Amino acid sequence: MVKAIEVENFSYKYPDGTIALNGVTLDVEYGERLALIGPNGAGKSTLLLAITGFVRGTGRVVIDGMGITNGNLKKVRSRIGCCLENPEDQLFMPTLFDDVAFGPLNMGLDSQQVKQRVNLALAEVGLAGMAERAPHHLSAGQKRAAAIATVLSMSPKIITLDEPDGSLDPRNRDNLVKLLAGLSQTLVIATCNMDFAAAVSDKAAVIDGGRVIAAGPAEQIMSDSKLMTSHGLEVPRKFINGYSAA
Repeated sequence: MVKAIEVENFSYKYPDGTIALNGVTLDVEYGERLALIGPNGAGKSTLLLAITGFVRGTGRVVIDGMGITNGNLKKVRSRIGCCLENPEDQLFMPTLFDDVAFGPLNMGLDSQQVKQRVNLALAEVGLAGMAERAPHHLSAGQKRAAAIATVLSMSPKIITLDEPDGSLDPRNRDNLVKLLAGLSQTLVIATCNMDFAAAVSDKAAVIDGGRVIAAGPAEQIMSDSKLMTSHGLEVPRKFINGYSAA
């Protein structure tokens, strides 16, 4: 059966020869919310780049049934959207409308379709009525929501997010959790924040040294204190002593 993402024995070296990913095998079902967890430098961000076709190595990466090749890269990227670690890297136009419209315009949609997609995407992330705002006037939480809107406007089946909770205060982090909970897309989220990972995922994969150490249901993986501590991670408060907090 076709899966949203299939990674099979994928390896990648940086130009200087450093191994970033080493024999990674991982799959994600449609509708799943996968948290990639691990220490800094473990390979989480590089794996996201491999999934979106920005780095190419050995092994296979299949997105929505399509192996990533030079010939179909554009088609693959129409199925998967990526939110970068720094939302300002995705917000570079004079207005929020222009930023969110950038993708649909490049897809060749007409002006009415673009306007509709922009309005729907902004409403979905809680920024309705802010289309004419300058992105640099937004708060950190609003910038993160706006970056997600730039992806949603292209109607992807899959969304990757790299450390989306970074630089957010607790209130904005809670708002982000609610935003992600309301999305229907398959999500792959790289994060070092275990409480955030527990709040937004139903599946988790521990990445360390460029390898997938363990993958499975989020509670099973993240409540395993021996596994977590051996890779420099904390058990989320939600799963301590088997207690699931609201």
